[in-house]
Amino acid sequence: MTEEKIIFLKPNRKDFEEIYFTGNQGSLFFSPTTRGKTVTTIIIGLILVILFLFKDDFTKEKSGVLYFVSFLFLLCAVFLSVSINKVSRWKKQVAHYLTKLESCKIYEIRMDENFFTVNIDGDKETSEWKDFDFFDSNNEFISIEGKYNYMFPRKSMSEKDYSFLKQVLKKKIKE
Repeated sequence: MTEEKIIFLKPNRKDFEEIYFTGNQGSLFFSPTTRGKTVTTIIIGLILVILFLFKDDFTKEKSGVLYFVSFLFLLCAVFLSVSINKVSRWKKQVAHYLTKLESCKIYEIRMDENFFTVNIDGDKETSEWKDFDFFDSNNEFISIEGKYNYMFPRKSMSEKDYSFLKQVLKKKIKE
């Protein structure tokens, strides 16, 4: 690729949402980030309720188990709340980005021998090819990670542009 190639995208919020929020990604309690912590907290909570129901049957020496399980429940709840906060912040960032895309007039990708530039209404992010660490593609989208992270839905560009972008990224990032 010796000359600059420009790919124009037609951003549709729905196309991006389909990808960002697949597999309960946006769910506060059952996203991939929080699912295990939610289940663990529920199980420890049930054990704690059962122990409280039978606390009169404990001897003074065995009451430490109740305190230990209470501590475990509190610890699980704290870890769960941290994960929920992380998912919540991610959802806010995605919503802000999608709102920006909804109102944009220009969304383009510019590529040449040395640089990869994304332009959204004059807000340009330029990276050298060496700045990217990872590239992945499937039938729905292309994602690249590095200095900046991007996800480009297949539906927002022509088939020809999607194939070309995929080939260039494969060549430049997997070298």
